[in-house]
Formats: sequence, C-alpha cells, structure tokens
Amino acid sequence: MSNLSVQPNERITYKLVHEDADLLAVVKPPGIVTAPGKGHDTNSLLNGLFAAYGPRLQNIGRERDFGLLHRLDKFTSGLVVVALTKNAYDAMREAWMSRGVAKYYWAVVRGAPKTEKGVISRPIAEYNGRSPGDARLKKLARISSSGKQSVTAYRVLASTHAGSLIECRAVTGRLHQVRVHMESIGCPILGDELYAPLGVRDASPRLALHAHRVVLAHPTSGETLDLKCGWPSDLRGLLKGLGLPRPDLAPAKGTASGGGEHTGAEVFGLIVDPGDAEAHASDDTGMAESGDGGGGDGGD
Repeated sequence: MSNLSVQPNERITYKLVHEDADLLAVVKPPGIVTAPGKGHDTNSLLNGLFAAYGPRLQNIGRERDFGLLHRLDKFTSGLVVVALTKNAYDAMREAWMSRGVAKYYWAVVRGAPKTEKGVISRPIAEYNGRSPGDARLKKLARISSSGKQSVTAYRVLASTHAGSLIECRAVTGRLHQVRVHMESIGCPILGDELYAPLGVRDASPRLALHAHRVVLAHPTSGETLDLKCGWPSDLRGLLKGLGLPRPDLAPAKGTASGGGEHTGAEVFGLIVDPGDAEAHASDDTGMAESGDGGGGDGGD
C-alpha cells in the first residue's frame, strides 16, 4: 500500500449506489470532506474509497483527481460520482463541463419562495472572507455583478408555516451556488453556518442540503444512468419537527420528474437559459477545496 498517494482508511464508510467497470456512485455521509486537505489528510471520503479501490484510483492519477468527478462540502450529504478509468474520467469531465450531467438537491429552507417553481439567475463571485464565529480566512461566495453567471432552478415540494422542502437543480456549478441563491431570495437553508442568519443556522443539526440525484450518460455505453438516494437519516427528525413529508416516500407536490427535465434547457417544466455561463465542475462544484473543510461541487 506504500505506493498509494492517498492513505486508505477503512473506517470511512459510505453507501454504494452504483458500480460498474467505469464508474462508482456512492453516498457521502455528512461531516466528512470529499478529498484530503489541510487537517483532513486521512479522514476524507477519498481515503475510504482508496481502501477498496486504491490501485485503480491511483492509476487514474492526481492530475485526474484520482477519479473524483465532483465534490460535496463537508456537511452536505449525498451522491458523489467517481471514475474508475482514465477514459471514463475524461469522458465524464467533458460531459460535466458541457452540462451533460444533471445534479439535483433537496434542501429545507426558512419560509417559502414567492413562486412554487422558478429560476434564479444571479452572478456569483468567490472571495476570501470569514464566516460568523470563525476568524480563519476561507473561500466564500456572494451575489455580485462582477461574478460568473449562475443559474439554479427550484421547485417547492411542500411547505408549512415553519419552512419549506425544496428541490433544486444547479444548472451551472459555482461555489456554494444553491446555498447562496436560496439565501438571495430570502429562503436560507437551515443549518447553513456560512450564509444563514443566526436563528436559521441553529434550526437544523447540520446543513439541510442533500444531493439526492445525478443523471448522466454512461461514458462507455451511452446508456442513461439515473442515480438516486433517499433522504438522510440524520435529517428525518428535522422534517418531522417541521411537519414536512419525506420526499423519498410519499410523493410531495411536484415530485414526479417529467421526461426530459434533465436535458436541454428545460428543468421542472421551466425553460432555463444558462446563456454563455462558463461550465464549471465545482459543487459547491469546484475541484478546489472550499476552505471550510468542504470541497464543494458546483452547486451545493
């Protein structure tokens, strides 16, 4: 194992959703970063993946991020897709950059958007700053006219007086995109320690954001893979306390996915035009760590 660049760690657990000769899809639990970084040399998801797939990921190499196609922040849970060959990685990165991959999130937010579904098109810029209660400089994001064009489609699945369950698709992939966009329309995500006001930050045991679905074309066969995972167990009590349904059980209003929603310019029945926005595979999707122990995927 001494020839591996990433130290394997069998104690890092994850749920396997899909595996074939070219791709893996796993569910990253909350509280662990996606890839090794400062303070997380041995306890990232990638360390856990190296325990099972080390030689194959090593063969892909550091220049291809050892197969990681995107990342999720530390406290975001959900699907992470990993390539197992160099050819699969190159094909999938091209698909990601050309927006041939659709990623969907569930989020619990304060209040409710003014419309049941809509498109948020507001430019996002990255900057180095400090979050509340933390003096360390980290990479953050904000709405700015000098930022890159950013597009998030959303629909409300259920609402009560206490909050709403939202499904989002990050059409572009900027650092913390879903979090920044939802806050910008007055609906910050519960448990968001970076962008939500104090009362909202403390309203959830952790960031109430879960990457539940990824739709992509298989890099070898061309077959459409619709990868899904259920609502995270650590946030079930949050939904119950707010009187909101689990989106993976009884379908809430608008949960059925219409044909073609993950292709072209149509999302949730809305026409979405990302314009000339530069494709970006960061999640919030950038492949660089976000500085808060995350490593976002373009979107979360």
